[in-house]
Amino acid sequence: MKILHVETGRHFLGGPQQVVYLINALRERGHDNTLVCPPDSGIDGVARQAGIRVHNFFCAGDLDFSFAYRLFQLLKEQAPDIVHCHSRRGADFLGGLAASYADIPAVVSRRVDNTEIHLLATLRYKPFKKIIAISEAIASVLRENHVEAERIAVIRSAVDAAAFVREPDYELFRSEFGIDEGMIAVAAAGQLIPRKGHRYLLQAAAALKERYLNFRLVIFGDGYLNNQLRTQAASLGLDSVVQFAGFRDDLDDFVGCFDLFAHPALTEGLGVVALKAAAAGVPVVGFDAGGMPEAVDNGKTGVLVTPESVDELQAAIATLIDSEPLRREFGEAGRARMKSEFSIAAMTDKHLELYESL
Repeated sequence: MKILHVETGRHFLGGPQQVVYLINALRERGHDNTLVCPPDSGIDGVARQAGIRVHNFFCAGDLDFSFAYRLFQLLKEQAPDIVHCHSRRGADFLGGLAASYADIPAVVSRRVDNTEIHLLATLRYKPFKKIIAISEAIASVLRENHVEAERIAVIRSAVDAAAFVREPDYELFRSEFGIDEGMIAVAAAGQLIPRKGHRYLLQAAAALKERYLNFRLVIFGDGYLNNQLRTQAASLGLDSVVQFAGFRDDLDDFVGCFDLFAHPALTEGLGVVALKAAAAGVPVVGFDAGGMPEAVDNGKTGVLVTPESVDELQAAIATLIDSEPLRREFGEAGRARMKSEFSIAAMTDKHLELYESL
């Protein structure tokens, strides 16, 4: 089968990584893949290094019709069996438009759980045979936006559990982040934007530092709230407790060194970063929002609490700080669940089944 993938995101975050997982797995099974992405984007370098065939088209957004025209020309030239659009910002609307004019069946992956204006949703998804939701939460949002249920397929994102089997480098971790042995280290990772809920985590950290002298929080990620969150942390007296580590493309190498992973997102498609923490054997604490109930088995691999509740968030973190056996139990259960329910092989099987049905 010949598949052309379209990913227009600039940075190599969770979504683009899923695209690389899928293309590599499809290629191993003998399928032909081409990736269309912007030049110098995060996925561009990673894909080329992996030996994936790449075509670079710049995309300025949903109204960049020159991008749609160039894509249409490529589709007529290559004649793939399926077009799979993987992201927003041009890839979905314009990618679907180009595929429609080229008379090639197209599918689109939806990774966010925010609502849309009904008319815009209708226009965006009209060209696609199927809309792939990465969680039941997103499928529910699509149905609320009047997308026909028969056009929606739920295929959860995957995690490369094998990548987290090796023992992490604790010595490097401690020297890199100044975490001494015996400290309780909590990680959080995600864009520093409102919907990721970092402000609630900082409020919880302020209460936790009074109770646990060995408590430390490392926040990974960049975003326009960077300065605001740093100011909040300083006003709460957290300078010696909280570390803002910025974006790290090597987070997978040492996420397993942390005792807990906190993910207080208020909206979340699924929470791939939470899946990775679980694969590394780290229990997850977060808000019961979006796709998080699918990423975290509440009470078995982590704890989910009422969104925006600082008291419940800090209480859940405290419970796990107080019990190393519970952390170990949740961590082992999370690792096993990632292997059995969120494997790349299972995700690829479902995509192939969907492609073949079209």
